Amino acid sequence: MKVTVQNKKGLSKDLKVLVDKKTLEKYLNEKYEEVSKTVQLKGFRPGKVPKEILKRQFGKAVYGEVLDKVLKETSTQALSDNKIKPAGQPKIDLKSFGEDKDLEYIISVTELPKIDLKQLENIKADEYDVTIDSKEIDKRINDIAKNQKNFVEVDPAKVANEGDLVAFDYKATVDGNDFKGSEGKNTQLELGKDLFIKGFDKQLIKVKKNETVEVEVTLPENFPEKDLVGKKAKFVCKILSVKKSKEVVINDEFAKNLGAKDLNDLKSLLDKQINEEYKNSLGMITKKQILNQIEKIKIEEIPENLIEQEMKILSQGLKEDDIKSKKKEFETKAKQRIKVGLILNEYGEQNKIKVEENEMQAEVQKQLRMMPGQEKFLMEYYQKNPSAVASLRGNIYEEKIINSIISKSKASRKKISKVEAERLIKEQNEKDLKEVKQSNKSTSEMKTKKADISKKSPQVKKKTAKKVSKK
Repeated sequence: MKVTVQNKKGLSKDLKVLVDKKTLEKYLNEKYEEVSKTVQLKGFRPGKVPKEILKRQFGKAVYGEVLDKVLKETSTQALSDNKIKPAGQPKIDLKSFGEDKDLEYIISVTELPKIDLKQLENIKADEYDVTIDSKEIDKRINDIAKNQKNFVEVDPAKVANEGDLVAFDYKATVDGNDFKGSEGKNTQLELGKDLFIKGFDKQLIKVKKNETVEVEVTLPENFPEKDLVGKKAKFVCKILSVKKSKEVVINDEFAKNLGAKDLNDLKSLLDKQINEEYKNSLGMITKKQILNQIEKIKIEEIPENLIEQEMKILSQGLKEDDIKSKKKEFETKAKQRIKVGLILNEYGEQNKIKVEENEMQAEVQKQLRMMPGQEKFLMEYYQKNPSAVASLRGNIYEEKIINSIISKSKASRKKISKVEAERLIKEQNEKDLKEVKQSNKSTSEMKTKKADISKKSPQVKKKTAKKVSKK
């Protein structure tokens, strides 16, 4: 195979490829051998059909398959040998082909630009560690303690009040008749929360242990037995116990009940937990710092075909007039996105960054945890949509590249307070919101201009109509 590079114009170039007829003949002979082993022709044993007969029967089909194979293999090799990374699918123009002839064709290709990653060495980034005040941790522990009420049984002579825990057995009837689920054992209610049947709690105020009381309520709309909805039900309740809330003592025992070794360990765990809560948001700020600097890196030329593809994605759903009016804006944004993508991909390739299967599985599990109750649906969605899985893989790949750049950058680690962290996150959110509003505003302005034109149009038509009617 002989390859000659021609017509260099920036990133676009033509490669003239010549494959001699001996090489083609070798490919053809291999294909005829393969066909001979499988074809069944009357009067010949499998594998014994003469090549000339095969050529008469299957010549055109065989040559077509061989031509496709040779073009694929030689064009790939030609690009590889000349260290050309295509930006999109190359075009092939056949100049000369046929049996007993040399194969000659032209590959027209736009290659990806050369990326100088040395520019990444000057990237600076801020990484954040949130210093949590001990008062914040104490407040978090107190909140946990408040939600972990410790109920203890009191003297049988004491009555139940709001906030107490009452345990009871009951038997219910509607119009004197039992119904499905009309009996309950050791039912427990925290009075005042009204979590059983509306109005039930209030009727247990002032009850004592071992008392039998009658509670009358209207069965609600969500009651399982639909034919009883809206009817009055009588519950005969035997009070088993009355328990009052005892203040939870915050000590080592309390911490152990929460899975910590002791109280100091619990505080350490909560410090990490609060930091984790801010990690993603602060990490996004660091990531945007990196991406903003990458956007400023110069690339001499960006392939036009990639710009066109990206502009189509950006303008999806818009009308042709809107696309034309925002062409420059789309083009600028498309170039930025392509440039960042090219730099990140080149960095990933040079540093041999890959997404491992266990990382994919971990990300899928993370997505499942974010949608409790929808796990089965989400898993089926990923199984049926390879593009969704590819998008996940792309996100992990980008994340690994960004983290690698940060690790090699001139990153400064900053310790900030919880208040400062919240301020930074708020400022970033406001910036993001402003960008979204600005984008929506420009689209809205286009719609307003169209609306003004459409309002004026009927007036013009009316004038024209009057002139016609006079005639």
